[in-house]
Amino acid sequence: MWQLKEREGMNDISISFSRPEENPDVSVISVRGFVDTTTSAELEESLKRLLKKGRFNIVIDLEGVNYVSSAGWGIFISEIKKIRENGGDLKLAAMIGDVYEVFELLEFQTILESYDTVEEAVSSFKKSEGKGEKATDLDSEKDEEVEAKEGQQNDKKVEYF
Repeated sequence: MWQLKEREGMNDISISFSRPEENPDVSVISVRGFVDTTTSAELEESLKRLLKKGRFNIVIDLEGVNYVSSAGWGIFISEIKKIRENGGDLKLAAMIGDVYEVFELLEFQTILESYDTVEEAVSSFKKSEGKGEKATDLDSEKDEEVEAKEGQQNDKKVEYF
């Protein structure tokens, strides 16, 4: 697992990627902090990187997210068609009460599935059907080198864990 953490004052966002041992065909994006207009671009770029790698079974772990703005919700909705056209799905997990309340008020439950835990969301994907995922390695050294170069180009303080 590798982690990208960007620091921009009070609106920090931390994004990490993993593949659960019980179903490595699923990619989990764990997000911490605030998803608003200043941080949503990082989340969007992270999601697009997975899609470019052919990873279409995605769980977004929102356990550590205290706030999602309309820009943040828009990221999930804007990519869902492409993901489903490629045989995958995007599922949300572990939303805190306030975030889940907005999710319901916006009636996104008619578009996106949500689960109480990441484990439940991962389990909802059938194992190795051959759809939605291509063999890639998110943890490879090449990926980390590319990410480091991209981080340097953005002139932002980037830390990898």
